[in-house]
Amino acid sequence: MSSLAPQRPGLHPRQISSSSFAEAFESARSRLEKFDHNSDDDDDDDDDEDDTYSPGLSSGGSITDEESPLGELLASPITPFTPVTQPTTPRIDPDVADNFAFAFDIDGVLIRGGQPIPEAIEAMKVLNGENEFGIRVPYIFLTNGGGKFETERCQDLSRQLEIEVSPGQFICGHTPMKQYSSHYNTVLVVGGEGEKCREVAESYGFRNVITPGDILKANAATAPFRKLTQAELNHSRDLLEGGTKKLSDIVVDAVFVFADSRDWASDLQIILDVAQSKGGRLETRSETFDEGPPIYFSHSDVLWSAAHEHVRLGMGALRKIVETVFSDTSGGKKLKTYAFGKPQLSTFQFATRLLQQWRAEQHGLAESAPPRTVYFVGDTPESDICGTNLMNEQCRDSDWYSILVKTGVYQEGTVPKHTPRKLVDNVLDAVNHGIRREMARRAASGSTKTEMADSLIRPPLMKWDVDTPEDVIEL
Repeated sequence: MSSLAPQRPGLHPRQISSSSFAEAFESARSRLEKFDHNSDDDDDDDDDEDDTYSPGLSSGGSITDEESPLGELLASPITPFTPVTQPTTPRIDPDVADNFAFAFDIDGVLIRGGQPIPEAIEAMKVLNGENEFGIRVPYIFLTNGGGKFETERCQDLSRQLEIEVSPGQFICGHTPMKQYSSHYNTVLVVGGEGEKCREVAESYGFRNVITPGDILKANAATAPFRKLTQAELNHSRDLLEGGTKKLSDIVVDAVFVFADSRDWASDLQIILDVAQSKGGRLETRSETFDEGPPIYFSHSDVLWSAAHEHVRLGMGALRKIVETVFSDTSGGKKLKTYAFGKPQLSTFQFATRLLQQWRAEQHGLAESAPPRTVYFVGDTPESDICGTNLMNEQCRDSDWYSILVKTGVYQEGTVPKHTPRKLVDNVLDAVNHGIRREMARRAASGSTKTEMADSLIRPPLMKWDVDTPEDVIEL
């Protein structure tokens, strides 16, 4: 069933804004991922344990403070992270903001229904220097959306916002899943259009990737009300070949929901079948309902902002349904599932490390503190604002400043479940607020760019672990 991983599509030729930060963040991201890859290799050399884990059952909510299946396996030693640039004399670019940056959610903040929110294009121009101060401000994107190659989504965003966006600036919900690719053999990948999520998973390094379509092709009775189209039959792989005589010969080691389901009923049935199986073996049923493989969702947003006038159900809703129906059909047993994306701390921690690496390269330093302030602009209190506020409570080197806009999930006139530091009408107001706040602080302190060079180096951040128990938020 294994196949060569597809080539990721390349970015379109640079043709829009040469003043964006695409190249700088692409370089920083590449160095950061190389550092992490080398650290993971060192961890693997010291790990002789079996890589197969099963999720524990919880008598509480779906997410608890118990260890995640790969908690110990993926946890890296608590060692200082050092950006991999060579030390030089600090250099200051007077046109680039030195000690603050922006991070943006996408849907409901910059884009809605595939179209840019009116103020979004202007906001990007302001960040790229078209402002009263003549300063360029670095920015990155953190979205729970996915289902495509990161390069494809950046192509879309570049076209929509009329700037150049690189994968180095872009973190989506399923990006952290690539760290799991070497730890599972056969995985079930759910969601997205056609074969796209399978292709993304294989590009991440997952070896044997099966989809709900593959299972339905092998046994149409799995979901009696779901009939595959001829195109789906053609693209789905034949699981009953190469010596595999029956589906029960196949063992699923983990389930990864990469993107929103396109057919909730059949995907729900198949996820439940695997969750209630004997050790992930297809078409078997556990007598104790505690033998299934771990199930990961790329995010837990129940609602999201689309083209419709009212918010739509998202992956978090499917996750809740899976957990509820599992309990209803297993005599009350509780299923623990795992989620990436916002509001999980790991997403914000990686963003901090990326900004820290960018800042080190920007100034030619061996190591650097992250920006003093990171303004996060989001539309969903339960993920964007919750995660930003929690990150601010736990981050010692940066002030994560939450800004809520009224163009997405948040409904004006309601009281948000998690309180932002600032509530504004749209993303342009958010950008202007952050820049003016920083310029006022600079004027009040009387600092110059050269004087600020001495504050570039501070104790570095620690390397973070993916989905360790303290990073998980119960929703």
